[in-house]
Amino acid sequence: MSQQLPGILLFVSLAIVALALMVWGWRRRARRDAGIAAPTGPARGTRRASFGGLYVATTRHDQPLDRLNVRHLAFRSRVAIAVTDAGVALDMPGEPTVFLDAGRLDGAGRATWTIDRVVEADGLVLVAWTADDGTVCDTYIRLQDGDPDALVAEIERLRTDFASAAMGAEL
Repeated sequence: MSQQLPGILLFVSLAIVALALMVWGWRRRARRDAGIAAPTGPARGTRRASFGGLYVATTRHDQPLDRLNVRHLAFRSRVAIAVTDAGVALDMPGEPTVFLDAGRLDGAGRATWTIDRVVEADGLVLVAWTADDGTVCDTYIRLQDGDPDALVAEIERLRTDFASAAMGAEL
């Protein structure tokens, strides 16, 4: 046992250092991203479609390896997605509903990978949106209930309807 003690102490020390570095990194990321906020509030508008799945991550736009520590979107979770005629609602257990109104949506598409998650080709749905501070974010969702192409189509239809209504209001 006395011969194993230095090895055990070395392993425990390395584990403590690794955990401390992870906590330090996450806190540093939280400070870096403190100005980026996910808009919260109840879903508004008439429901067009509902989907269920897993919220995977939020990253900077077109930078799928740069995870953002955005309040209410920091950790993986189950998610219920509702597309309404006013926006997209992400409802996760223990968090307020994140509501991305149609004016914030910059696009939707399919993805195969993001930070620490690789799936079959086009297995993730990517929703691009703009935060209050102007940061464009990509939120990744892995659907379990429903067709990913249907979610992408609903979001794109919502964006088209919003753009048409905005142009009509300008005339």
